[in-house]
Amino acid sequence: MYSVFDCKILDLSKVHTDAGNITVLENSKNIPFDIKRIYYLYDVPMGADRGGHGHYELQQYIVAASGSFTFVLDDGLSKKEFFLNDPSKALHIQPGIWREIKGFSSGSICLVLASNSYSESDYIRDYEEFKNFKL
Repeated sequence: MYSVFDCKILDLSKVHTDAGNITVLENSKNIPFDIKRIYYLYDVPMGADRGGHGHYELQQYIVAASGSFTFVLDDGLSKKEFFLNDPSKALHIQPGIWREIKGFSSGSICLVLASNSYSESDYIRDYEEFKNFKL
């Protein structure tokens, strides 16, 4: 079982030119899993929180494509906060970690690269059920 200390912010390669920056993400090169799903959160109202769930098997790379927000990760014993505001960095969330997202700035875009396709059976939506899973 993973802990919040196994989740880290990683530097992504950034190519800078006078015309702007580019960051490339590739399966099995700078991402340790094959991407099966990509989605993004945007137009989150000021003061709204997202997340409030865990996953049994899913890994994710989270990128602040625009703006900023904070991920609060919880492994049942410890909590750790990660502030994301740089599109050349990614937060790698391991399986079995509860997550909440707060503090979205205006115009923020939270890009999520996921290791599996959507499966409702992989979600843990009740915190007590999550704590029992982690025991």
